[in-house]
Amino acid sequence: MSCSSSEEEYIPVPYQLEIPQLFKEKLIAPAIPNNNPLTQEGVALGKKLFFDKKLSGDGSQSCASCHHPQKAFTDNLQFSVGIDGKQGSRNSMPLFNLAWNFDEKFAWDGKDFTLENQALEPVANPIELHANWTKVAERLKNDAEYPTLFSQAFGTTKIDSTLITKALAQFERTLISGNSKFDKFLLGEVALTPEEQNGFDVFMDEAKGDCFHCHGSNNNPLWTDNQFHNNGLDRSFSDLGLGAVTGDPADHGKFKSPSLRNLKFTAPYMHDGRFATLEEVINHYSEGLQASPTIDPLMKKVNQGGVNLTPKDKADLKAFLLTLSDEEFINNPDFKE
Repeated sequence: MSCSSSEEEYIPVPYQLEIPQLFKEKLIAPAIPNNNPLTQEGVALGKKLFFDKKLSGDGSQSCASCHHPQKAFTDNLQFSVGIDGKQGSRNSMPLFNLAWNFDEKFAWDGKDFTLENQALEPVANPIELHANWTKVAERLKNDAEYPTLFSQAFGTTKIDSTLITKALAQFERTLISGNSKFDKFLLGEVALTPEEQNGFDVFMDEAKGDCFHCHGSNNNPLWTDNQFHNNGLDRSFSDLGLGAVTGDPADHGKFKSPSLRNLKFTAPYMHDGRFATLEEVINHYSEGLQASPTIDPLMKKVNQGGVNLTPKDKADLKAFLLTLSDEEFINNPDFKE
């Protein structure tokens, strides 16, 4: 005879990310922390939490309220509105390909180190979900399903902010966008129109658009460098961006380069949502640059106001940018409630 527990320990099943072919060819493996490996149970729990309004103070909003799947996980508002009707001063960032953010600095200003930590603030923030983490955990403990789900995902019925945000981060790392028209073009599956091809050439040409330094290329399918730049929006700053985080005046006015994927779904644009259309964004870089002490050296033509594109090159550049839109991503049932 031997001693045995009346119940076998539940072992979660490893989750296999579906990595696009181009990502396998052009990028190194995604960054998955050793202390939060992806499991089927953890991802499923994170998805349930992402859409659950129990994470807000009054039970009226969820993470998905500001990060809609069919809007590439943003909300198309200049500033999102929290449960108390208050607005912030930043545009809601879209969520995809987060597992390849290797410096692990999240948010427009890089204030959140690791995806797990990023999820902590919105729940407690008084202008967002405005909840108390202890009360949120109590709600979940008293729920009919969550204790079992946490036990299956993490081997404990304990529920707290650490495990909640671990689960959310697991789900968010599965949000992969890599099947746009341009991806298919690079794989030899479709052709670009002459306008789209010219737009890509403008994007890559240092004498014209000169966009690729910050926003990726055919060799960087993330379409961002995940770094922080002052891109000439203002001469002075009411929002210091990265500078408010580091305390370094040299970082004033620097914000994270967003991915150019899925621009069709994510207007308005920039950290403060000031541009309603892609035409406005292109016009900014063409003739709207503002000089300031911290402007990025890559804004090489700031003294001329910008790169001064022709109307045709502007239109073709927009046509190319729209080829980075991934309809499959926004319609993926695995990412919906």
